Amino acid sequence: MVDLKTKFAGLELPSPIIAGSCGLTADISKLEEMAANGAGAVILKSIFEEQIHREASEHINDNSYPEETDYIRHYIRANTIQQYIDLVKQAKARLSIPVIGSISCLEDGEWIDFARELEKAGADAIELNAFILPTDEFKESADIEAMYYAIVRHVKSVVSLPIIIKIGRYFTNLPAFVSKLKAYGADAVTVFNRFYEPDINIERMAMGAAPVFSTGAELRTTLRWTGILCGKDRQLQLSASTGVHSGEAAIKLLLAGAGAVQVCSVLYEEGIPAIRKMNDTLREWMERKGYASVADFRGKLSYADAAHAERYERAQFMKYFSDKK
Repeated sequence: MVDLKTKFAGLELPSPIIAGSCGLTADISKLEEMAANGAGAVILKSIFEEQIHREASEHINDNSYPEETDYIRHYIRANTIQQYIDLVKQAKARLSIPVIGSISCLEDGEWIDFARELEKAGADAIELNAFILPTDEFKESADIEAMYYAIVRHVKSVVSLPIIIKIGRYFTNLPAFVSKLKAYGADAVTVFNRFYEPDINIERMAMGAAPVFSTGAELRTTLRWTGILCGKDRQLQLSASTGVHSGEAAIKLLLAGAGAVQVCSVLYEEGIPAIRKMNDTLREWMERKGYASVADFRGKLSYADAAHAERYERAQFMKYFSDKK
C-alpha cells in the first residue's frame, strides 16, 4: 500500500497535488470538491491590492469631495478583505486539508496588513504571488530583486505562518535569487507564475489578452528549473507549477525534486476530478516501481545526479543534433 503523504512548507499534505490559486478556489463548494477528489491542499484565489483600488475608482465620480472618496475607498477595501476572510474561515471549517491564502503583490506596501488578517482567520500558510515588471531602464537588476526580498522580509516580520513566494522565470540567475529569498525568510518557493500576456488583434488593430490556460508543452521549462534548483539545494521546499496537466507530469516534477505540484488550467479543461485521476496515476506508478512513499523517489533525477546534470544544462539545439548520426 503506497502512501501519497508529503511535506511542503512545513505542512503535512495527504497528496503532493495542490489546487493552485484561480477562480475555482474562490468558491467554497468547489474547494470541498477539490478536497473530496484528493487535493493535498488548496490555495485560495489571490486578492489583488491594485484591483481593490481600481474598483474603488470606478465608484468615484470625481474628486470634488475628498471625504466621500476616502470613505468609498475604505469601504470597498474593507468589504473585499472581509469577503476573503470569510472564505478562509469557511474553508478551514469544512476542509481537513491545508488552506493557503494568496496575495498578489506588485510592491512592498499597505497590503502587508492583510497578511495579519489571513493569519488571524486561520490560514495555514500564505503564498505571495509576486511579479514586478521591470520597465524602468534606469533600474538595475539588483534593484528589482531587492524589491522581492523586501516583500518577503516584511511579511515574515508580521506573521508566523509559512510564507511561500511564487515567482516568474525571468531572472538572470535563478539559483542565486532563490537562495536569497530563502535567506530573507521564504519558507518555500513556487515555480513558475503564469502571468497575463498581451496579444494583438491585427484585424481590429487592438490590444487584447492571449489565452490564459497553460499547455502541457510548458512543463519543460518548469521541469528544467525544478531539477536544477532542487538539485543545488536539497533542503529547498519547492512546488512546481505551469504545464502540469497529467499524473505523468506530476511524477516527472517529483522525480526532479519538487515537494508538491500545483494544478490550475487542467481543472478548467477536464474538471476537478482531474485531481483524483492524477493521484491514481501517481499511486499506480509507485506500486509498479516499488515505492512506498513520495520521499522514496523525490529528487531521484534532479540536477544533483551528475549523470543527469548535463541534460538540465543543455540549452542549444545544435548540441542535441550533433549527437545524432
